[in-house]
Amino acid sequence: MTDKADVRDRAWQAIRDAGVARFPGVEGRIPNFVGAEAAAERLAGTELWKRAKAIKANPDSPQLPVRKRALADGKTVYMAVPKLADPLPFWRLDPTEIDVPVHRAASIKGAAQYAVPAGIDEMPHIDLVVCGSVAVERAGARLGKGGGYSDLEFAIGVEAGIIDRNTVIATTVHPCQILESGAIPLTAHDFGLDLIVAPDETIVTDTSIARPPGVLEDHLDDEKKAAIPVLADR
Repeated sequence: MTDKADVRDRAWQAIRDAGVARFPGVEGRIPNFVGAEAAAERLAGTELWKRAKAIKANPDSPQLPVRKRALADGKTVYMAVPKLADPLPFWRLDPTEIDVPVHRAASIKGAAQYAVPAGIDEMPHIDLVVCGSVAVERAGARLGKGGGYSDLEFAIGVEAGIIDRNTVIATTVHPCQILESGAIPLTAHDFGLDLIVAPDETIVTDTSIARPPGVLEDHLDDEKKAAIPVLADR
């Protein structure tokens, strides 16, 4: 089976070959792409988006338009502190509490400055998770950049009861990030996507990929557990 590193390299190369890479580049990250704004607008036009009140969103550049639109639409956005390194591991951006333009608050630097730190026990039910992706499949498989933090955030949310079967999981991508079925190898800690949105297409996956029941201890090394306060006392 092709390993995840090979699939990432293939997806990053596809973005470069298509000439759609944007600053700060693609290698080693969730790739920013031409059309990210159009994908965000398409996502915002879905009924699933319109029903969502609380969103957990990744902090990466290609999803900045999603975070901006969420705040403009009056939704509360939760972003993880980088590497979940603080005892209060999330930032809450509530548009009723922000007194700066949403484009400033929605960036990772803006969130660090203007958001309210939040513990997992302070967070409401998450209606929509928006995650960044390096590559996806139409059946809902997703591949991130390899750090494992999106999976951990998801698992911690499941254990806390704020992410459940009613939580929709979505991503925005460029079409060249959508791979053929079976291209992405999956492990037990991976979660599937319910919704994939590209600038010109919305895919409802009806995924059959099982969601992990929580944090899988045997998938964590002692160093990572010790570095994440919310896991250190487990």
